[in-house]
Amino acid sequence: MAAARHLRSGLPLLRSHLAASESAAVAQGSRGFSSKVAKPTTNQIKVPEALYGGTGNYASALFLTAAKANTLEKVESEIKTVVEASKKSPLFSQFIKDLSVPKETRVKAITEIFADAGFSDVTKNFLAVLADNGRLKYIERIAERFVDLTMAHKGEVKVVVRTVIPLPEKEEKELKETLQDILGKNKTILVEQKIDYSIMGGLVIEFGQKVFDMSIKTRAKQMEAFLRQPLEI
Repeated sequence: MAAARHLRSGLPLLRSHLAASESAAVAQGSRGFSSKVAKPTTNQIKVPEALYGGTGNYASALFLTAAKANTLEKVESEIKTVVEASKKSPLFSQFIKDLSVPKETRVKAITEIFADAGFSDVTKNFLAVLADNGRLKYIERIAERFVDLTMAHKGEVKVVVRTVIPLPEKEEKELKETLQDILGKNKTILVEQKIDYSIMGGLVIEFGQKVFDMSIKTRAKQMEAFLRQPLEI
């Protein structure tokens, strides 16, 4: 399957899609923050991209605190460790989700557990805040959004490519080169391949909040919709 050629053939459409999405994001961002946040000075640390919602607010606050303490990499590693622990330990997973546990107990337990683990003050304090606010159950989503910020900070772009068969090494290289042309030479493209038989063929590319669908499944639906249109006589 010539995935890179599929992408190159759709390059004009992809570029226009990205331009429209970025224009909308800029407009939305200016409406959402202009009245709430003072414009930062040149020396202030800023989040590399605006995140919305409760988990986005927590992730942004953690990023700013870690960046100011110059501990972004350590905090990222620690937050990932917490998420892995919640996946591997049913007991710990249940604990962070159980709001019937008294707040003081949650905070004390979290503080002691991660102090013994040698976590940084930034991470320990952040987890204590989540425990105090009853938001530990959202740690996985907060961690995902925090990693989005650290990747953007480093100029990295995670691109998920869904296909029905693995991309050969040569085609993956061509695909990365094509994406590099679109996203800019100053970006580091990290491609994650996922096998998805439901798309029937072709490929679907996702990065950030953007999706470029060149799957056979979508094209078949578009053709079906076209064929169902009444004939003009």
